[in-house]
Amino acid sequence: MAELRYNPLLDDWIMVAASRQKRPDMPKDYCPFCPGSGKVPKDYDVYLYHNDFPVLSEAPPLPDQVFGGPYKVKESKGKCEVVLYSPDHLATIPDLPLEHIEKLISLWTETYQKLAAKKEHHYVMIFENRGAEVGVTMPHPHGQIYAYPFIPLKVRTEIQNAKKHLKKTGRNLFFDIINEEKRFGERVVWENKDFIAFIPFFTDYPFGTFVFPKRQVLSLPELKANEKQSLALCLKELIGGMDNIYERLFPYMMVMHPAPCHSKDALDYYWFHIEFYPPLRGKNSIKYNASSETGGWAAANPTKVETNAVILKDAISLFRERGDLK
Repeated sequence: MAELRYNPLLDDWIMVAASRQKRPDMPKDYCPFCPGSGKVPKDYDVYLYHNDFPVLSEAPPLPDQVFGGPYKVKESKGKCEVVLYSPDHLATIPDLPLEHIEKLISLWTETYQKLAAKKEHHYVMIFENRGAEVGVTMPHPHGQIYAYPFIPLKVRTEIQNAKKHLKKTGRNLFFDIINEEKRFGERVVWENKDFIAFIPFFTDYPFGTFVFPKRQVLSLPELKANEKQSLALCLKELIGGMDNIYERLFPYMMVMHPAPCHSKDALDYYWFHIEFYPPLRGKNSIKYNASSETGGWAAANPTKVETNAVILKDAISLFRERGDLK
């Protein structure tokens, strides 16, 4: 069974894919993403792998006939891709040379362009789950790209509030967020001429970092070559710094937020950015979303953002001192 089910309380679509229950946990002596597995080329640097257990597909089955009243269903039509970062089973983004990360950004960009061009795809999201703490079953370094037949609720909420801000002030909300973080300064953890990263004033995760290009773009393909180089450096140092906070692989969810695929007025109100949701609040302590946060979406941060920003900034400096930025 694979379908989309409508939630009338939230005006949102739920993706249902019972086949994903069959996803295997990673055997200790075999990895399908490593060269020699027979599933990937014998020699690759970055590689686009078609998801074996997609929640969205180009030719989905017909939905089950179990709807009625306020309930609606539709086909789970879309695309789910897996992006392999490296043939090295243990190499995560901070371990990769900058040129290699630029190849990864190019693959993200090319895949985004192809998926976003299709009229049935309303939103394309590039993301990575890192660490068992966020449900990773395949530890080989990889991320995913989903092309949705709808705009996810969180993005729609961002858009609605950005439009309200524009109507009220005449300014881009994201521009104002960047400017306020630069003015205050204490929450900024990384910056160069092209990109800025900060733990925003409002984050609900202790080290929930946002990354913005300083020039307004709506998606990855709009970045210039030098900006992609800056993004590669930012991701390497930022994630490398996260690993230094507790001297361990830092779990996170990393999500890229481009504008919707076919929006003609997005330049007025939107701004491409990357959001990190790392669940650690201590070396071995997880920040769980409990009843208030899950049932009411009443987010709570158990730590002080400004203190965490200093910790992360110092950890990034330590990464620079320890590593060689190839």
